[in-house]
Amino acid sequence: MEAIIKNTSINYDYYNNSSAISLVFLHGWGQNIEMMLPLAKPFLQKYNCLLIDLPGFGKSSEPPYPWSLDDYADMLNELLKMLKINKVVIIGHSFGGKIALVYALKYKVEKLVILAAPFMQKIKKPTLKMRFYKFVKKTPGLKVFENVVKKMVGSRDYKNATPTMRSVLVKHINQDLCDKLSQIKCPTLLIWGTNDAEVSYEDAKILEKIIPNAGLVTYEGASHYAYLERLQQTIKVFKSFLGSD
Repeated sequence: MEAIIKNTSINYDYYNNSSAISLVFLHGWGQNIEMMLPLAKPFLQKYNCLLIDLPGFGKSSEPPYPWSLDDYADMLNELLKMLKINKVVIIGHSFGGKIALVYALKYKVEKLVILAAPFMQKIKKPTLKMRFYKFVKKTPGLKVFENVVKKMVGSRDYKNATPTMRSVLVKHINQDLCDKLSQIKCPTLLIWGTNDAEVSYEDAKILEKIIPNAGLVTYEGASHYAYLERLQQTIKVFKSFLGSD
């Protein structure tokens, strides 16, 4: 299905079972609906379930300008209003999880499930490549090489992105939510792998302390995609969190 919101084509799948609660699944950076479908499948017959290709990914179009996380949250709110969805549980992985956190700061949410989502800006010591890029940027005779060097030092996600989505990624990485997350009062389930190389398990423990009504489920030895690596365990934990049979 398709909706046009904020001048952007949004691709989504909506399973309407006329239930009181709707589950909203938000995938991570560079992913699409398919990455959340394994977790959603056991719930498609009991709950209203909404799976979205976030703008810039899957079959959704890129946003017309570099969206902030607030723009993504506002888009989701508009889509929910269009579908007449009221009571929501949002399940977000990584980038989608950060959008879910921002959404919960702006709009009413019944429950949150956060799967390895970044939430704070990390200050890292500049690498040799980054120092070289800054040198090139500051040197008049070398500025012509700035874009070439920028591609060399960027992350894989940055290199693979279009100019618009690169700007979205930079905004996402630079937005720190730490000073706001204590405002989230809804029950929040955190699921993290101890071997997550993208968002560390230490971050998960910090997030559990910041959000007042949060609980952390730990998967020993699992990666950034812990929810898929331990899918059956994740489904079982999720059912318990929902109060489902």
